[in-house]
Formats: sequence, structure tokens, C-alpha cells
Amino acid sequence: MAAGTLYTYPENWRAFKAQIAAQYSGARLKIASNPPAFTFGQTNRSPAFLNNFPLGKVPAYQGDDGFCLFESSAIAHYLSNDALRGSTPQAAAQVLQWVSFADSEIIPPASAWVFPTLGIMQFNKQATEQAKEELKRVLAVLNQHLNTRTFLVGERIGLADITVACSLLWLYKQVLEPSFRQPYPNVTRWFVTCVNQPQFKAVLGEVKLCEKMAQFDAKKFAEMQPKKEAPAKKEKVSKEGGKQQQQPQQQEKKEKKKEDKKPAPAEEEMDECEAALAAEPKTKDPFAHLPKSSFVLDEFKRKYSNEDTLTVALPYFCDNFDREGFSIWYAEYRFPEELTMAFMSCNLITGMFQRLDKLRKNAFASVILFGANNDSCISGIWVFRGQELAFPLSDDWQIDYESYTWRKLDVDSEECKTMVKEYFAWEGEFKHVGKPFNQGKIFK
Repeated sequence: MAAGTLYTYPENWRAFKAQIAAQYSGARLKIASNPPAFTFGQTNRSPAFLNNFPLGKVPAYQGDDGFCLFESSAIAHYLSNDALRGSTPQAAAQVLQWVSFADSEIIPPASAWVFPTLGIMQFNKQATEQAKEELKRVLAVLNQHLNTRTFLVGERIGLADITVACSLLWLYKQVLEPSFRQPYPNVTRWFVTCVNQPQFKAVLGEVKLCEKMAQFDAKKFAEMQPKKEAPAKKEKVSKEGGKQQQQPQQQEKKEKKKEDKKPAPAEEEMDECEAALAAEPKTKDPFAHLPKSSFVLDEFKRKYSNEDTLTVALPYFCDNFDREGFSIWYAEYRFPEELTMAFMSCNLITGMFQRLDKLRKNAFASVILFGANNDSCISGIWVFRGQELAFPLSDDWQIDYESYTWRKLDVDSEECKTMVKEYFAWEGEFKHVGKPFNQGKIFK
């Protein structure tokens, strides 16, 4: 029987899979999610942790015998027993099918819809609407499958049920209000059955289904961004060279202001990406040497996120783009033969964007995965401040960019205009690609 420690941060739904599996199998699992046992952003960046888990991601499992695993589905599989994994080769394959289904079909649209409501991501109207449509398709598939079944595989709860239920957890808690879930009664019946099992409750507690669809909270999102330290005020110096003394009245006013000032609200708990970014040391702005541009990138991003792309955002971009202050580049992934499952390729794109978070003020990108499993390619359009590739300006930005070929586009060419329109809108002929459109990713 497995015995070991699961490193994670509190309320990590990916870790829930392993914890619930351990409840069913009887595996002895210790949870390290709070100081001093585990501090996210510190413990997982230590040399000792990275020696066992090179990516520094959680959940991560270390057995009492020294056996180490990362990736939540692998950990949940290891902590399961044969009854959960599938007792026959056919059942085991079906379990794997639904685990993959959760990772590739549920998680990407669920994240795009739910994360903005939690303040983790900026709201993108187009991405949210697309996510809703994708989830309707996913829920319809599940609803049909469960029409004659109590559980996904076999007659008892298994790892398939645990994984898919955990993937749907935040959807049911945040956005799947009664009117949205009404067409999928079999899914809701199955989900409620799962989360009310003692083994689920021991990990999740009481799960209350959403009554009203949560919306993006701009204030909450702003509060969760890494805080910038205000520059220290310089002391005034008199002609004689000594520090200038404040007048009594000025001092009195300052003290009164300090008394009146309300304490700052406590910071919301950040997700893993934001916490890691906040812990990074401050660096000099690599774009500080460039003159001020007339093109306000943030204003374009607001229009792109909240208004129609073709009728509002794209015309704004074309009318206001500063060809002297910005450049447009086409990027294509160098190693398409290495791309396998679509969800893994999407994670490849998302991982690059997460590592480039500090570039977002001076860049915008729309990157798309084309094709299908084991036959796909990645390409996209990038907009950078300045006329050169931005990545060499900082060591922190150079991890992924050499995996792509980069070509600067002539902003006046028909090629550039067509590609900008197609990649920004996620629709078009994409004649240069030769594979069907699959899924888009936006770096804002």
C-alpha cells in the first residue's frame, strides 16, 4: 500500500483527485500545504524540491520509500487500487479515456470561464463565450453517456468519476447555475452522487451548487495582482547641505493623514502563477529606453477582451497602431513532429505565456493550435514594443522562444493584414497552415 506526502497549496482541485483516490484505496497520504511543511513560492523553488520535481509544480508526491511523482493524474493513478483503476484491460482503458477527456476537453474551457470569476485571470468576452459553447458540447457528451449508467465506468465509483468530478467542481460551484445545467440532468445527478460520498466529503466538505452565475470582478482581479512598491521619497536638502526640517504644521498634517488612513485590505490568496510571479525579484524595465508611443496597448487589450473583435477591437488596432513604436511578428513552432495530444500542446502554449507574464505590458499575442492529436502545429501573431524581438532583452523571457521561428511582418502588406485579422478573430482560411483550426490561446 502506498504511503507518502502530497505537496500542494490549499484548495488545489488537482490535488483533490489524489486525496480522494487515497480515501478509497486506503493509501496513507500526508498533506503538506501550509507552513512550515510547505510554503508555495518558497519550498517548491528550493534546490532540494527541484532535485525531485524539476518543474517546481504542485501537486507533487514523494513516497516514504523515496519514490517521486509529479502530474496530478499520475499521482491519483498511483494512489488508487485496482478497483479504481479498472479491474479488466477494457475497464482500465475506459478509465484512461475519461481521465484524458477531463484534461483535454473539460479543463481548458473550464479555466477560461471560471478563472476570471475567481480573480485569477483577466476577463475575455470572446474566450468566455467560446468556453461556454465548448462546455455545452462536453456536458452533452457526458449526459448522453450517463443516460443509462450510474457511473462512468462499471457499477461503482472509480478513478474516472473522481477525475471528471474534480474537473467539474469549480464549474458547479461558480458558474453552472440551474438554467445552464438544466439540459444535463444526468450529469448533475451523477455529480451530486459523487460529491456526497463519504470519501469525497472527507476531502471536499459540503459542495454547494451554484445558484447564480459568478461574473468577472475587476476589483478582485486588481487586488490579486502583484503589488508594486512605491519609490522611497527623497529627503530635501538645504543650501547648507543639511536635511531640511519639516515645519510643525506640515508635520501635524502628515500625522493626521496617517491616523485617518484606513488599513489596506488583506490580500486575497493568489493562485500558483500569481504567487510565483509576486515572489520574483524586481528588475529594470527593458523597454525604458524606448520613446513614448501613441498606441495605447492596454486600451486595445480592453477592447479585445470586452468587445467584438471584428467590429470594434480590430478596427481600433488598425486605426491606432504605431508602426514606429511597435512591430508585428509571425511565429511558428519548430518541432511539430513532437506534438502529440492536443491538450499537452495547449499546455505548452499556456506555460510559455505564464513565464512571459512580465512582458504583457509591452506585448500581445494570439497563438493557435491547428490540427488534431499526433498531427498538429502551432503558430501565431505577436505584437511587440519596439522593432526587435523582445525576448533577448531579458534572461527571464528566453526559455521558450528559441523553439519557434520568428519572421517580422511588413505592417503595410496584405499578408500581414490578413494574418492579423485571422489570428485575432480565430477564424479564416489560414492558407499558410494547411491544417484545420483547433484551439486558440491569447497572451494579453
